Amino acid sequence: MSDLVNSQRRQIIKASLLTGGLAATGGLLSIEAQAADKATVNMQLGWLVGGNQVGEVVAKRMGYYDEEGISLVIQPGGPNVDGVAVVASGRHELGQVSSSPSIMLAVSQGLPIRCFAVGAQRHPYSYFSLPKNPVRKPADLVGKKVGVQSTAMILLKALLAQNKINEKDVNVIPIGADMMPLMTGQVDVVSGWLTNTTALKVLGKDRIDMTLWDSGVRLYALPYYATVKTLQTQPRVLEGFLRATSRGWHYADANRDQATDMLVKEYPNLNRDDERVALDMMLRYSFGELTRTQGWGAMDPAVWQEQISMYSQLGQFTASTPKLADVMTLDLLKATQAARTKA
Repeated sequence: MSDLVNSQRRQIIKASLLTGGLAATGGLLSIEAQAADKATVNMQLGWLVGGNQVGEVVAKRMGYYDEEGISLVIQPGGPNVDGVAVVASGRHELGQVSSSPSIMLAVSQGLPIRCFAVGAQRHPYSYFSLPKNPVRKPADLVGKKVGVQSTAMILLKALLAQNKINEKDVNVIPIGADMMPLMTGQVDVVSGWLTNTTALKVLGKDRIDMTLWDSGVRLYALPYYATVKTLQTQPRVLEGFLRATSRGWHYADANRDQATDMLVKEYPNLNRDDERVALDMMLRYSFGELTRTQGWGAMDPAVWQEQISMYSQLGQFTASTPKLADVMTLDLLKATQAARTKA
């Protein structure tokens, strides 16, 4: 993260505190100002609303949040919205970003946020190739033209470093989100999320997937986070959010057609068929070995520490390397484990 981006974030936070009158209250007016029987919880996303929020949509439509005394409002993000800065300023109660490194990088720059649960046990980020020129393992990248978005370059660097591959042995070509460069032969490999089934359709059923996780770079996807102040002063509200959200994801897992229908009713711009296929893929990552014993949303501190160490070795922390305890907390997960396991 550049000094410019960091400076802009701090300016946003300062302005939000002043204009919202939150400096004296720790940024919790929207919760504390609610009637005693219901708290409004704004969940700030780092992207436009889509299938990644199917569990929350189900929980909302099934009344699970109501039962916890919560009114959930999903706040969409986008290219011009710095969701982390919005939450750090206290304007919204919690947030969700696409990948765990965003949390680590923000904390390293002094932003007072902490992850309290994750939506995906493994990151679905992958590298895609075609049978005529397959890439099945990291070593196969040597000599290949690899198309990646600029924001994903650090992921490729981490993969190469983890597998002791010299960056000079790989021809990196910047591309957009479109998968067509692979189909036209401009590149040999493209990258993206396995859950983005709409974009992947153009590659056909014979495409070859090499996941970042299986290649030695273990990152979490869809981490939930809040400010340290909110975690300390509003644990009961966040525990209720976790219980309700867990029920929503468990329902989606057991009732996939109905869950997809709820999602499309909530957001009619989505394609029902594409979202139904995407849900099957997303659920593979939402529920893993850890969820069977610790429930939906669980995370492993060892995986977090591994990520911090890797990013530190790659020189990604321009200010200071964050401590594990400043990046994530298991307090809310421990408090809700019984409910999340049985949901």
